[in-house]
Parts: sequence; structure tokens; C-alpha cells
Amino acid sequence: MKRLLLGLTICAGIGCLWSAETAVALAQQPATVVAPKVVATQKNSAQTPNGFVGSETCALCHGDLAKKFADNPHSKLALMHDGTGATCESCHGPGQAHVESGGDVTKILQLSKASPKVVDTTCLGCHAGAHPNFDRSPHAKAGVSCTSCHSVHSPGSEDNLLIAAQPKLCYTCHTDIKPAFAEPFHHRVDEGLVKCSDCHDTHGTFGNNQIKSTADQNMICTKCHTETRGPFVFEHAAVKAEGCLGCHTPHGSQNARLLNVPNVNQLCNQCHSPVSGGTVHGMNAGSAEVVPCVSCHTMIHGSNINPAFLR
Repeated sequence: MKRLLLGLTICAGIGCLWSAETAVALAQQPATVVAPKVVATQKNSAQTPNGFVGSETCALCHGDLAKKFADNPHSKLALMHDGTGATCESCHGPGQAHVESGGDVTKILQLSKASPKVVDTTCLGCHAGAHPNFDRSPHAKAGVSCTSCHSVHSPGSEDNLLIAAQPKLCYTCHTDIKPAFAEPFHHRVDEGLVKCSDCHDTHGTFGNNQIKSTADQNMICTKCHTETRGPFVFEHAAVKAEGCLGCHTPHGSQNARLLNVPNVNQLCNQCHSPVSGGTVHGMNAGSAEVVPCVSCHTMIHGSNINPAFLR
């Protein structure tokens, strides 16, 4: 019994001694403090895939861009989806290697120095649904990339993030078209009443000259010139066959009503020649010497009353 009591006393003493030594050792170690930044990083890593650092980290070095980006549609998209929408790394790729290397530019996608194909592929990663025909467009084939016309980091107040307003932006390449809008008769593009994009889809269509695709191609014109729209009981074949461009030039002309030729009789005679001989049309028919055709045939775009388009 005495031996048992002695053993228990020794064990208790050893236990107390270990507890005291452990307490002293722990008191001598520095306290472990988890900084708020570490907590945020851990939380962020749980939300983002491996290799991504988040837009907040990008802003530490690229503050000038981040400041302007607050009102950008891309930034607003990220906020709408709790930070999982379009962010810096959505376009430039994962930034972890770039950050850990101290900003090595070779470890991040620099779209400002990338090829047009790389830029277009990056943008179409999100915008392919809105611009499905861009790859077949003349712009894409000529190496005119998205960033040739759009500034992705611009504030949202700009028209579709364009680097310049229309038509100035379009004129930088289409210098052959600019003089047409200085003709005596022209669509009021320079005056700001009509935009190039009202008629053209710069991102590509199945039509010529990137004209917007519609069920009725004349709708490009008749959406404004509603009096010529129809449908009519008696249709002018030229309107249905060649369309508005068969008689009119779209940008500008020296001829009234943007006609392709100076005199309306000459224009009509391109299709209606020879006209009925021995009738009122007989003498110098189709020439500028006689009364204009439209003096009688007033409803030349189509009529609901007379098959000869008479008034």
C-alpha cells in the first residue's frame, strides 16, 4: 500500500512539473496573429480558381486603369454577379505568376501587344453571341481587331467603348467614303443625324459592304423613308429586284434625291427602253428633252391604285 501511494505521488509531481514547463514554453513563443489580409487572401482563394489573384490585387499596381474602370460596363458586369463576372483576369488570364514574378510582362496576356487574332478570340469568348459573323467580316480578314475600334478600359459613358465617335472613327480607314458626305445631296452623317452603324454592321454580315441583314434588305432604307415601304398592291419590279441601290447612291451624290444619274428620264430608260413607239412616249422617249417620267408616274416605288404607278 505504501509503495502504491508513493508511486501516485511521484506521477502527480511529474504532471505538475510538465504543465508548468509547458506553460512557460508557450509563454515564451511569439503570439500567432492572422492578419486581415491573409484572411482575405484565404477567402479569395476559395472563390477563385488556381492561378487567379483577383482584381483587387491587379489594382495595387494598375491603379490608373482601375480608377477609370469603375464605370466600365465590364466592371459593372462583375459587380452584378458578385465578383464572378468579367474581371481583369477574364481577359488577361491568370495573374498569379505575373504577381509572384514582380510584374514580369511575359507572364500575363498583354492584349495591347497581342496579334489581332488573339485579341479577337479573347473578346469573342464573351461576345460571340452578339457578333457571330465577325470572323468572316472584312474587318477581321484585314486584321482590324476589336481594340482597333474599342477601348476596353474606357468609362461606360463612351458609345460602345469606341476610341472615337462616329463617323470620325470610320473615316480613319474609309477615306474614300468621306468625300461623298460633302456632296450637295448626302445623308447627314457629318451633321450627326445618321451614323454609319445605322446601315452597316461593322462586326460582319452576310451582305455586301457589311450592310445590316434584314428579311427585306430595303428595310435598311425604308426604316427612315417610310413612305416608300409598302407593301403595295402593284409593286415596282426594280424595287424588289435591285432594291433602292438600283436607282439611288447611298452616301452622297451631285444628283437630287441621290439618284445614280443626273436626269430621271435617263434613269427610267435604263430599264424601260425601248418604250412604246407611236404613243405619248414616242418622241425622244427617256431623254432629258421631254417631261420627266415622274410627272405622270408619281408612285414609282409602288402603288395601291394603278399598275403603271400613275397618280
